[in-house]
Order: sequence, then C-alpha cells, then structure tokens
Amino acid sequence: MAIEITPSGQACGATVRGVDLTRSLDAPTVGEIRAAWLEHHVLAFPEQPMSDDDLERFTLSFGEFGDDPFIESVDGRDHVIAVHRAADEAAPVFAASWHSDWSFQEIPPAGTCLLGLVIPPGGGDTLFADQHLAAELLPADLRARVEGLVAVHSAGVAYGRGGIYGDAEEGVERAMRIVTSDDADRTQTHPLICRHPENGRPAFLSCLGYIRALEGLDESESSALLLELRRWQTQDRFQYRHRWEPEMLVMWDNRSVLHMATGGYDGHERLLHRTTIAGTSVPVAA
Repeated sequence: MAIEITPSGQACGATVRGVDLTRSLDAPTVGEIRAAWLEHHVLAFPEQPMSDDDLERFTLSFGEFGDDPFIESVDGRDHVIAVHRAADEAAPVFAASWHSDWSFQEIPPAGTCLLGLVIPPGGGDTLFADQHLAAELLPADLRARVEGLVAVHSAGVAYGRGGIYGDAEEGVERAMRIVTSDDADRTQTHPLICRHPENGRPAFLSCLGYIRALEGLDESESSALLLELRRWQTQDRFQYRHRWEPEMLVMWDNRSVLHMATGGYDGHERLLHRTTIAGTSVPVAA
C-alpha cells in the first residue's frame, strides 16, 4: 500500500496513512516521510499500536536521540519520557505555553515524536504555529526592528528551582516526573531568526518564555519586543490544531514550529510517550 499524505488544510500539518510503524522502515519510506515532514512540519500517523521499542526505532530512523533535561525517563528506557496527567490532577497543564522544545540547548532538537497511549474523550489538543510563515510574512517595519537580533535562551523560568515547576509548585502533585535544577538558569544564545538546515527557509526559533532577552536591547525594550513578537508568531492564521486519538503518533519539526498543550479534560487521564530527535548543527542566522 502506497503512503497517503493528506494536508490538514490549516497553516501546517498533515495525516499520513499507508505505513506500518510497528515494523522497520526501509530507506525509501523514511525518505518519503522525511520529505513530508519538511514540507508540512507536523505529521500525524493514526492507528499505530506501537510499543516503546517501535517508538525508539522510528525515532532513530530520523536521527540520533536528543537529550531531554529536567524530565526523568520512564523506567527501563533512557530516551522515552512520559507526558502524563492523572485524572484527579489539579496542577496546571504541562507545557501550556508556546515554545519550541529545548531551544536553550547549544544544538536544539531537530524534532519530537509523541505517541498517544491514553487519550481523553475530549480536550487535550496540541496547537502548532508555523514559524516559517511567521518569519516570511513579517511586515517591513517589524522586520527592520528584528533583523540580525540574537536571542538569549534559558530554561530557568520553567525548570529553575524558583521556576514554574520548581518552588512555585511546592506541595503540588504531578504525574509527570519533572526535575528542577540550578542548571536550568544557564543561558544560550541563538539568532532570533534561523535558517532551517534542511529546507533553507527562515524561521523564528522559539519565543518569549525560553527566550529571556534580546542582546543589545535594554530590559524594557527587549521584553516589549518579545511580547509583540509572540503575538505575531502565534496568530490564528499560522496555527494548526491537532486533535489526538489513541494509538496515534505525531512527529513535528522543532526547527519549523512552535507548539503548546491545551487542557479541557479534567477528570480524565492523559498519557503520551515522547522521544526527541537530536539536532545536527548549531542554528545559524537566516
């Protein structure tokens, strides 16, 4: 059966059928999936009853495993983490703000794979925002203000000891195995707009959140510009809303999109297993 790729009809995203991810993929199939991934940025594979072995094998078809700091891996696996929320959990929804994964690393991940294991009957959609469109459609006046800027990234606001998942959540119970650390306060610089190493297109790398400042601007000017940019980067016209199904695998290109989790499933468990595809190069300016 030939692979069938159906675009979402939104800013990005496509559904892929006609491939069995519980089996090893040959090189032509991997090449076809990679081409679709680069074109659509987010791929959903429904009806894939995959094990963790299958998930890891699929991930390695597209690169080495990336490093996932601040979240413990599942028992018996070094490269699989659980995105888990218990039915009775009262903590805020994990990752419910726009970001690109681990942009504070020297070489951020190329992509992320997420396998739906326990999916609630409603809610829990994941939003994606196409950052190629966000960069390419910048108005001339805003482009002039951001061209050549360098962003300072840090995980401190989220994973520092005083961050969102640190002291601020003292006494809050989470099903996820989050580990806060002083290491999260370290900084890493990247161009604000980077050139994609495979498709060559410019894109914003992350946004306010993991980006803490813009070099060369004072604090108030930097904060105001980052807030203005986040509003631009996450407009509805750049978005794809993904609705989950059990046994669905989603892979996205971390170099092309922002993403964020949504809630709306209180009283229901939600469990997904995640792997990270390592990046291969330091981001360079577009």
